[in-house]
Amino acid sequence: MVRFVVRMLLVAGLLAVTGCSGEKGKEQLETARFEEKQHNLEHAVKLYEEIITKYPGTPAAAATEKRMAELNKGKP
Repeated sequence: MVRFVVRMLLVAGLLAVTGCSGEKGKEQLETARFEEKQHNLEHAVKLYEEIITKYPGTPAAAATEKRMAELNKGKP
């Protein structure tokens, strides 16, 4: 019985660590967008840069790269 409980805890832990892999960076992207709407562009840019570094190749990174290009061109 103890082994079963230990195994279940390990499985739960692994699921928690790996969970929602398709969502990587999404929450941080939403935070960056919020910061931008609050006119805190400096913090938003830091979050955007972090997304590109931490989650390359993800949809969040692609959206971030697009937004950074717009910001660099001066688009609101």
